[in-house]
Amino acid sequence: MRRVTTAPLQLSKEDPAAADSVWLMDELSSALEAITGDSGKASFDAADAAGAAGCFVVARDAGGKAVGCGALRPLQPGVAEIKRMYARHGTSGVGSAVLRFLESEAAALGYQAVWLETRLVNRRAVDFYAARGYTRIANYGKYIGNPLAVCFEKQL
Repeated sequence: MRRVTTAPLQLSKEDPAAADSVWLMDELSSALEAITGDSGKASFDAADAAGAAGCFVVARDAGGKAVGCGALRPLQPGVAEIKRMYARHGTSGVGSAVLRFLESEAAALGYQAVWLETRLVNRRAVDFYAARGYTRIANYGKYIGNPLAVCFEKQL
């Protein structure tokens, strides 16, 4: 199992069905529901991240408490999709650390790019990805024609 320590955070691949993973994703769903009106649960199947072509990462603080998560799943040849990105309120650097971990994992798995979707109304997320080198692309998959969605890409 791959582990990366970014003081004071420890990031590791974990089972998306484990208690801490589920707890973080439930907290994320509640936050998304409040911001966008949609929990995002219907857009993620944990089995997609559990296979050899994907992963689920949990970030833990120095005390071992789960403080963030993210998932990577195959989308199309050469492209992985980032899902369920979350950093608990009041944390610092967690989202960036999780994103770097997922990008590194995607590159190690042979992907040339990562894509993701968020909602336009979620300005914090839109600004977060833009600040980390993600560029806006045409909406893909189920997001085509959805004016509330915004899709991003980063070449690895």
